[in-house]
Amino acid sequence: MKSLTQLFSLKKTEDSPVVFEENEDDREQIRITYYQSGFAASVKATGKPIVLKACLQNLYMSFEDQCRKQKLEQDKLKQPYREEQEKNRTELKKSEAAIGIFEKKEQDINDQIDLIKTEIIEVKRNPDKYGIEDGKGLKAQFYIGLFLLLPITLYLLVFYISASYSAFFKEFADDSLTAAIFDADALNNSFKASWLEGVLVVTIPFVFMGLGYVIHMVQKTKGYKNIIRMIALFTTTFLFDGLLAYIIEKKIYEFNKTPDSDPYDLNIALGESEFWMIIFAGFVVYIIWGLVFDFVMKEFENIDKIRAFIRGRKEKQIDLEKLKVDIINKINDFKQQVITINGKISELQSKIDGFVFPVKEYLHYHHQYKEGWFQAINTEIALAHNQKTELLENCETSSEEHLTKLNLVDPDFQHLVYSKN
Repeated sequence: MKSLTQLFSLKKTEDSPVVFEENEDDREQIRITYYQSGFAASVKATGKPIVLKACLQNLYMSFEDQCRKQKLEQDKLKQPYREEQEKNRTELKKSEAAIGIFEKKEQDINDQIDLIKTEIIEVKRNPDKYGIEDGKGLKAQFYIGLFLLLPITLYLLVFYISASYSAFFKEFADDSLTAAIFDADALNNSFKASWLEGVLVVTIPFVFMGLGYVIHMVQKTKGYKNIIRMIALFTTTFLFDGLLAYIIEKKIYEFNKTPDSDPYDLNIALGESEFWMIIFAGFVVYIIWGLVFDFVMKEFENIDKIRAFIRGRKEKQIDLEKLKVDIINKINDFKQQVITINGKISELQSKIDGFVFPVKEYLHYHHQYKEGWFQAINTEIALAHNQKTELLENCETSSEEHLTKLNLVDPDFQHLVYSKN
């Protein structure tokens, strides 16, 4: 490192370059040297403002040139930019990694969507591949079962309307079992008596059918609890049928009894064939109806499996499409971040490749040089007081113009960065 005495000459108006040292004594010596340089140049130029302007320009150019040559000092000044650049590179790696992850997810979703589209087409051609029976044979079985179910349902409606009317409201005029089970005028007579009576008679068959539907739904789920439920439902249906048979048989017994007949009770009812005929005419047909109904419903479910399969796949495809949109939005956000971060890294790199001008330090030396210049005018140049005052004002104006041109008047920044173009 050259000594300051070699860099400065009091006999020259040219400004010397600056040497950056960490030692405070060296910095103080540089400050004094700038003061002395300004003092000497002012004496030689008799304080002329135009000369001051040239000297300040030379001072700035010399200081700037020295800044460019001081590698260690520049490395120190650029260290914050390097640290910031490193942080941005870390963020860049995170963003690029996130893009890779989300692009992999997008590809997986695209593969799933393509598979779903293939399955929707393939299931119609080869349903067995997906565990679904061929729908052609199932349709025939379904329509045969439905054809049988309709007349059995009609039979149950007629039977239970007539039987419930006979049990609850009818007054027997003969002991015919046929008249007890089937009354052609049961529906008309019940509504003639009361609309509530008619509604009761009409709705009782649907209670039995509702029990049949519940049995069908319960048996879909396996387990001991469901078996108990089914037994309870069949028992309830049987007891209901038994109650109707008991009441009807009682009315027949009461119609035929003699003064010597025993009072009607359950033992008598169980021993009468008519009692069991009424039960089997209702309960056995009800069991048959339940089996046919269950068969028809299962066949319909089998036919609907292909449509249900396709419907489920399309719903899944819609969900995947929504998820894909979210992932694409995230990818675009991260790509935008990459562009922004790359811009910051490039901007910081241009600052690192350029040089950092220490504004505050330059202004410190600038004011020292100017102080020396003004001091020389006050002490070494023989002029009248008003002339000195005018000269000092003109020199101050030249100094302000110099700083204004460099945009260094009252700066609010510590360093000025000259980026590399």
